[in-house]
Amino acid sequence: MQESRLFKLVYHLLDRGHATARELAEEFEVSVRTIYRDLDALSAAGIPVYTETGRNGGIRLLNDFVLDKAVLSTDEKKEILAALQGISMMQDVQNSRTLQKLSAMFQLHSDNWLEVDFSGWGKEGFDREKFELLKSAILQQKALKILYADSYENTSERTVHPYKLSYKAKAWYLKAFCTQKQDWRTFKVNRILDLEILEESFVSCNFPETSESSEDEYPLVTLRFPSEMAYRVYDEFDKSQIQRQADGGFLVSARMPEDAWLTGFLLSFGTQVDILSPAYLKEAIARQAKLIYEKHKP
Repeated sequence: MQESRLFKLVYHLLDRGHATARELAEEFEVSVRTIYRDLDALSAAGIPVYTETGRNGGIRLLNDFVLDKAVLSTDEKKEILAALQGISMMQDVQNSRTLQKLSAMFQLHSDNWLEVDFSGWGKEGFDREKFELLKSAILQQKALKILYADSYENTSERTVHPYKLSYKAKAWYLKAFCTQKQDWRTFKVNRILDLEILEESFVSCNFPETSESSEDEYPLVTLRFPSEMAYRVYDEFDKSQIQRQADGGFLVSARMPEDAWLTGFLLSFGTQVDILSPAYLKEAIARQAKLIYEKHKP
């Protein structure tokens, strides 16, 4: 208990700069005499803590003590603080005072210039809870029971061993071992409709990255868009996949997986896309569009 209090006491002084013995006693709910004993223990351990008298006096740490002991450059310290700010959605870093503690240790002001929120519009509470459960399962090496919707409109209940969260192409994915398939799988987090952490533990190992499909296996899709679709083209495709045409339009060539997602993706452009190749994809979209018309015609 004393070691934990000593640790917190040092961080308190780093954060606040100084404090009176009475303030520290109230903060840690001990007597003033106990605080002075703690200060003696810190001094004996080599922590340069001292007492300053006067109106603005109090208990302080020797100036620049932490900086003298640090092995990180100023830029590296700023990068660490920025990274913690960026992941504050996935763990309540601000409330846990991790940022404040590191800011005090680094003697840098933590400017909150970066805000990253991985939750969808209108789904903030659910997405936060989902990420927290996924993170806990990965770190604790606990199996997950998930309800998953695949690209073909099928839902199934799976038991998986989660290994890592991966962000790619504007979406989050869970890389895991599926006990039903007895193989490695990548699940799109948005399609995990429900999840539960199980008591079952598993032994962690490296996810076999080479087992994932390569983009070279996907067919090359060539599309043409008018100039007014610039906002969608730049949102959805990489610059290397886009060619600006003389009339202001766009020619896009990209390898894409052939599944229900691709059909829905192309239909989302309505009449503002021409499918140049492959020809069978153009026919498939036309058939799907006809079905939509038949279903909704007056």
